[in-house]
Amino acid sequence: MKVLKGQDVLALGFMTFALFVGAGNIIFPPIVGLQSGPHVWMAALGFLITAVGLPVITVVALAKVGGAMDTLSHPIGKVAGGLLAAVCYLSVGPLFATPRTATVSFEVGLAPLTGEGALPLFLYSLVYFLIVLVISLYPGKLLDTVGRFLAPLKIIALAALGIAAFMLPAGPIGVAEPAYQTAAFSQGFVNGYLTMDTLGALVFGIVIVNAIRSRGVQSPRLITRYAIIAGLIAGVGLALVYISLFRLGAGSHDIAAGAANGAAVLHAYVQHTFGSLGSTFLAVLIALACLVTAVGLTCACAEYFCRILPLSYRSLVIILAGFSLLVSNLGLTKLIQFSIPVLTAIYPPCIVLVALSFCASLWRSQTRIVAPVMVISFVFGIIDALKGAKLDAWMPAWMEHLPLAEQGLAWLIPSVAMLAVMVVIDRLLGKPQEAMA
Repeated sequence: MKVLKGQDVLALGFMTFALFVGAGNIIFPPIVGLQSGPHVWMAALGFLITAVGLPVITVVALAKVGGAMDTLSHPIGKVAGGLLAAVCYLSVGPLFATPRTATVSFEVGLAPLTGEGALPLFLYSLVYFLIVLVISLYPGKLLDTVGRFLAPLKIIALAALGIAAFMLPAGPIGVAEPAYQTAAFSQGFVNGYLTMDTLGALVFGIVIVNAIRSRGVQSPRLITRYAIIAGLIAGVGLALVYISLFRLGAGSHDIAAGAANGAAVLHAYVQHTFGSLGSTFLAVLIALACLVTAVGLTCACAEYFCRILPLSYRSLVIILAGFSLLVSNLGLTKLIQFSIPVLTAIYPPCIVLVALSFCASLWRSQTRIVAPVMVISFVFGIIDALKGAKLDAWMPAWMEHLPLAEQGLAWLIPSVAMLAVMVVIDRLLGKPQEAMA
């Protein structure tokens, strides 16, 4: 029986970690650290639950079913499951997340030097997606290119930044903003949820499993074991990155007070700590982080769609890279405006799907439980999305005051209530007949 060597398992873990850590993961924690002040570690605890715990759990859930999201979603039927998977892959792939990796890395790293004109963005994104294309055309070598080369470079850069955050703080911790003074944990929890890493985990599951298979491992039990180990390694790495970035932000009050986002905090800290080389260091770090994530997303989307469309993997990689290039030139602001409502709507049913997959043995019929709860979570997720897109003027007043609506979690309580109702119904109806199973 073919097994992975220790160094291959470690490379797999590094690859999984590198796939997750994009620009958003790097620039988001510093602003939370800055705004939470003395309450930074309580906010960090909430953040880690949703930004590390959920993605790792999702990787484990996918590994148990072979890596494919449509296999995970079989309780809601082939059509609904396929539609959910397609929307998820497109959203965190060529429509939003993949193009955004190029625009974020451009605006954080290169725009301060070239300006934010259309031509510099186009030239940068052209070179960027040519590199993504070349690496993605050879998915069997992903463990070598990402796990053994790009991921270690990325980890070294992040480690340098993390060590500096603790050893060379920019100043004392500042005063917390009102929201963090009263509810630091819930603010961190919600901000971690909004990173959308769970959607990324749903997409990367098949990449991780295929990387294991590329080494000749075919045993489902071993594939699951290695994927779990990789998820845990990635989870530890993510936690260390987030903790160091929280510390960086918390100590940057004197140099970045009033910063609008984490990129501004990072830029101020790096300039303060590393001097004239700061901008170059930050540009390389962000570009490397984004590039690895873009490769993972492109490979995952091509792997998925080549199974349901009459197109080869290589053709799809070319199409996806080309489409992402075009979308990236819309600019970061428009991309964020378009993506937030869509991701806010589809995130709740994906969380429900992953969470309930671990309880499958408790139900008489998975379909009876999973499908209704996902529908409810999706409906209330749409309400959150419409509010986020400022399209809620027509909504009745009671929708504005749903429990947890202010935190973007209006779907949570209705979903739990529906779960309780369907569990009772499932017990009453008993096991479905074989013909209906």
